[in-house]
Amino acid sequence: MARQFHLADLFETVAATVPDRLAIVSDSLSLTYAELDARSCALASGLAASGVGRGDTVGLYMGNRAEYLEGFIAACKLGAAPFNVNYRYRAEELRYLFGNARAAAIIHAAEYSDVIRTIRGDLPTLKATVAVADGSRADIAGSLGYDDLLETPYSGPWERDETDTLLIYTGGTTGMPKGVMWPHRAFFFACAGGAGYFNPHGPARVPEDIVSRAADGYPLSLFPVAPLMHGAAIWSVWSAMLNGLAIVLDESPAFDPVAVWDRVVRHKANMIQIVGDAMAIPLRDALRDHPGRWDLSCVVNFGSGGAVFSRQVKDDIKAFLPPHATITDGMGSTETGISGQAEASADGMMRLPSGEEQRVVIDGCFAAVGEAGFVARSGNTPVGYFGDPEKTAEVFQTIEGRLWAISGDAARLDADGMITVFGRGSTCINSGGEKVFPEEVEEALRDHPAILDAVVAGQADLRWGERVVGVVSQREGAARPSFEDVRAFLRERLAGYKLPKALVWVDEVRRSPAGKQDYRWARDVAKDAA
Repeated sequence: MARQFHLADLFETVAATVPDRLAIVSDSLSLTYAELDARSCALASGLAASGVGRGDTVGLYMGNRAEYLEGFIAACKLGAAPFNVNYRYRAEELRYLFGNARAAAIIHAAEYSDVIRTIRGDLPTLKATVAVADGSRADIAGSLGYDDLLETPYSGPWERDETDTLLIYTGGTTGMPKGVMWPHRAFFFACAGGAGYFNPHGPARVPEDIVSRAADGYPLSLFPVAPLMHGAAIWSVWSAMLNGLAIVLDESPAFDPVAVWDRVVRHKANMIQIVGDAMAIPLRDALRDHPGRWDLSCVVNFGSGGAVFSRQVKDDIKAFLPPHATITDGMGSTETGISGQAEASADGMMRLPSGEEQRVVIDGCFAAVGEAGFVARSGNTPVGYFGDPEKTAEVFQTIEGRLWAISGDAARLDADGMITVFGRGSTCINSGGEKVFPEEVEEALRDHPAILDAVVAGQADLRWGERVVGVVSQREGAARPSFEDVRAFLRERLAGYKLPKALVWVDEVRRSPAGKQDYRWARDVAKDAA
């Protein structure tokens, strides 16, 4: 039985309480809680035999597979820190990420073996890479076989504590990706809801409460459509697993809205989790295009987190769901955890409750009514960015004797005690839940032999929330390349979602007297780009 709020302890308690209940449902592998626990123990033993131990970091570089969750649990069992890897990254981006995380181990889908071989020599902290068979028949030379590690005799138990941390990498609002360090206890309450979302008991008060949460939780299933590498998805999965719910996984390499609804019906998925309009709009359109095709009477909740989920799209989807089904829209950030369920104001703005642990902060002080600042949370918070004390000092601030995590969400404190959220208060572009840093795309654009200077801005988009637009000037004497030629050039350097969806050619990219890009001007130029 769990005696501390450590995810491994809590999970093991769930597995002991409901061992025969289905934990994971997927095309290649379905597991009970007892089987998931046993395989995670074996994997932890295999990692330990490779030299991975408490305090090390373990990257999870794959799509939505049972092995992703096994790897997460196994790392926690060891007292190591699992961290998410964006599988859309190219070699240079991965080289930075793994180096920043000081990766001791990387568990990767076999299809990524080539890029792992390319970068492994640049990762001095790396002790092992482990390849998961994914049907690609890729050459995994240099990596251990995942199934081979599962044959390792059990070597635990391992030392661990609820102050151990796990890492969630976020694009954040400026700079390169940063690893947010979440202690297990803080993650349990701030991100997994204290295991109180899916049963009548509410959040756990002591670790032993997890027994009743698992035993008495509703026999529901959760289908995270969003990639598990997204914070919103892994938060919802842990919320569900700590209540003994089944997790339905889609291993498909691409998002197919028709296939998603087919899977909902085939597995009678009760709760569907997505990331904003980028997923919601195609799912809505599929329902419109195929009237009567799906019996959705099994659905009790359609929820979103991590990106804008428009009120009209919510209403449209609600019309196709059974009367008892709810639509939820969670707001929060990797640095703060879940801020609450968004409520729409009369003018369509999103609102959150304020309280003792959620305030609006401006210049190191709490905002007064009517003042604008940034949403901040206290209580169960991360302890900073991994290996980045400078950024940690900027975002995690002590105010009136308490540590507060300052999000990038610009907001205003209203007279009724609610917080109106305006959106990201920086140049960061949020495209379908993916964070895109203008500086990174600008640098890649300037590498093109025909481009002299570049600035990147977001353009409003009904489906994606924002789309990336490049504003560029031409190098003297160079022939102007086509839009597709520029995208082909960038595709070798950037993940696909970072590629500009449009280019605007200007005589000169406007900069401030200090030489900084004028992003306000760039947004004005980009707003009408075709």
